[in-house]
Amino acid sequence: MPPPALKRSTLLVLCACVLVAQSMVAAINLLIPQFMASSPHPSHSQLLWIVDAYVIAFAGLLVPAGALGDRYGRKGALLTGLALFAAGAATGALAADPAVLIAGRAVSGAGAALITPATLSILMRLSTPETRARAMGAWTLSLGLGGGVGNLAGGFAGQYLSWRALFAAMVPLAALLAAAVAATTPRTPRSPGTGLDPLGTLLLTGGLVAVLFGIIEGPSYGWTSARILGAFATGAVLTGAFTAHALRSPAPLFDPRVFASARLRAASLGTATGFFGLFALFFVNSQYLQEAKGMGAALTGLAILPLPVGMAVSQRLAGRWAAHPRALVGAGLALIGLGLLAASTADVDTPYALYVCWLLVVSAGTGLSMPALTVGVITSLPAHQAGLGSGLGTTARETGAALGVAVTGTVLSAHTGLLDGMGPALRLVALVVLAATALVIAGWGGRNPTLRSATPVPERVASPSTPHR
Repeated sequence: MPPPALKRSTLLVLCACVLVAQSMVAAINLLIPQFMASSPHPSHSQLLWIVDAYVIAFAGLLVPAGALGDRYGRKGALLTGLALFAAGAATGALAADPAVLIAGRAVSGAGAALITPATLSILMRLSTPETRARAMGAWTLSLGLGGGVGNLAGGFAGQYLSWRALFAAMVPLAALLAAAVAATTPRTPRSPGTGLDPLGTLLLTGGLVAVLFGIIEGPSYGWTSARILGAFATGAVLTGAFTAHALRSPAPLFDPRVFASARLRAASLGTATGFFGLFALFFVNSQYLQEAKGMGAALTGLAILPLPVGMAVSQRLAGRWAAHPRALVGAGLALIGLGLLAASTADVDTPYALYVCWLLVVSAGTGLSMPALTVGVITSLPAHQAGLGSGLGTTARETGAALGVAVTGTVLSAHTGLLDGMGPALRLVALVVLAATALVIAGWGGRNPTLRSATPVPERVASPSTPHR
């Protein structure tokens, strides 16, 4: 029996889930001063882990979390993710020492790793070809809104409340979302042929965590330090071991030969590129608005809201031009690079209204490109592996975001002040984005190879009389 049509209430609830999960990536950055000044008084190293534990657990577990949802049920994976997210937030809110707070952040990140691919996979299974572009646009908009809402919540909590209040608020919010998921979201067919592959999961997760640790901590420890070089070497060895294992295994976590698809390679690179530029901007934006423009934490959170507004407007255009993904991706990524070049000229005398125009260029590029990139990654895998595909796509996003912050932070650290380093940092990121855009456009296309794991699973096809809600 085909799954039911995608209802508006289901779409809204799933988008709300991914928005909340993404918001806790951004919110923490505006709480750093309060962490340093209040109990449990973390050291500098512990502070880094408080910020990074969520992202490392989130990105490192996305691929196996997506496969888990495919195998045992996407709705169950989503509800489990919300429970873990709430448990981690409660642990953090009550933490009496930094180690417990770090553990709570990691548990919440593991919950987010279940939430994000499950939401996208459910949308892919419930939507029809006619409604898919709109559903993907709403989902990717939720990612952008998550960043904006996170900045806003972190700013207000940092200025008027406390970080514990923000963490505590996540508990009833996650419970409310779980109740809404239970009431509005149907179960989709499981994919019992999808392998969990415990050894492959361990190797791939370990490799991703090692690489992410190297990227995130590189600016702090130094890119040539033994710790960072060791992390990258460990990541390379574990990833290579996973590839060798997967090629021999009769039921791998996923077949590495999926990357023979030119479309998958291009879409993954494009996704990472877009978030590389976007999070580089996020990293300097809050510092620029507070240090150079003299805004408080709460006002800074409000000042970044033009970003999701621009995404929302441009995604309406993206929905109309969904039949031309290559053009959308190329134009969108190019706008991100050009917007960053413009933002690199900002100084203390730049009017905020002009600065907002550059933010809108970046956000318009994000809104144009991300739905097509998301669909490009997902549709490069068989329909029954939608969760795994969404895990791969979100891993590309989070890796690109971590690289954007790391590269920008490294360039800033080589200069005497924010305004001295902001321009060179954003120019470097912009040039990387534009160069990668050319590679994405050149590589877009090609058919997906036939995979030994690609057991066909019929997708729901709407008849002309099927209502679209």
